[in-house]
Amino acid sequence: MNLQLDGKIAIVGGGSQGIGFGIARALADEGAQVVITARREADLATAARQIEEQTSGKVHFIAADCRKADDCVRVAREVRERLGGVDILVNNDGAPPVGDVVSFDDAAWFKAVEQNLMYPVRMVREVVPSMRERGGGSILNITAISAIQPISGLGLSVATWGGVIGYAKTLSMELARDRINVNTICPGYIDTSRLRKVFAAGEESSQSVQDRLAAEVPLGRVGTTEDIANLVALLVSPRGAYITGTAIQVDGGLLRGVR
Repeated sequence: MNLQLDGKIAIVGGGSQGIGFGIARALADEGAQVVITARREADLATAARQIEEQTSGKVHFIAADCRKADDCVRVAREVRERLGGVDILVNNDGAPPVGDVVSFDDAAWFKAVEQNLMYPVRMVREVVPSMRERGGGSILNITAISAIQPISGLGLSVATWGGVIGYAKTLSMELARDRINVNTICPGYIDTSRLRKVFAAGEESSQSVQDRLAAEVPLGRVGTTEDIANLVALLVSPRGAYITGTAIQVDGGLLRGVR
C-alpha cells in the first residue's frame, strides 16, 4: 500500500535509537523527509546515515533536549527555515526513573512533567501554525501501555503519560476543523534498551528478560520497533486521515481490560 507520504516533512523525537529510530526509518522508507532529534549529535548523525543507507530517503537531524522549552522552539524554527514547514510530528522520548511513587520528591515530579507532558505540549504549539498553513497534518504521541494499565514502579510515567492521553484527546477535537489528526500509541513490551533496564532482574540476560515477558503476552512474543513504526506510518499518512482522538495499544494482546 502506498501511504502517500512522498514530500511530507516529519519531525521524529528520540530518533537516534529504539522506537524513534524505527519510526523515522519507516517514514523515510515511505518517501517523507524526516528530521530526527535527540540530545547526542554523534548518535543522531550515525542514525541518519543508517536510515539513508537502508531506505534511500533523506534524513536531517537536530541535536536538542526536548525537556527544554527553548529547544522545542528552536527545532520547529529550524525545520521551517530549512524545509519550509511541518506536516507530521511524532512526540517520542525516553521515560522518567523507575521507583515507588511515594519515593520521588517534587523535583523528580516536575522533571517527569517536563519530559513526558510539556514536551508534546510545547512541540505541538510550535508546529500547529505550519500545519494550518499547509492545509492539515498529523500529530502522534508515543506513550506506553502503562498509561492504560498501570505497572508498579512506573508511577512517574503512568501519571504524566495519562496526562498526554487526555491532552491529545482534547487537542484532536480542537484541531479537527484544521484537518490535523491527533493520536497516541501505547506500546507494550517492545524490544528496546528501556525494556531491559526496567524489567531485568539483577544480572538477567536480555534473552531471559524477553522470554519471561513474552510468556505474559497472548501472541507469545515481545514486540519490535517495526510493530510500532508500521502503525505510526499509517496513522500519520493520508490513508489514516479519518482516525483521530485515539489511544491505541500495540501490545500483542497484553492489555487485560475491555474499553
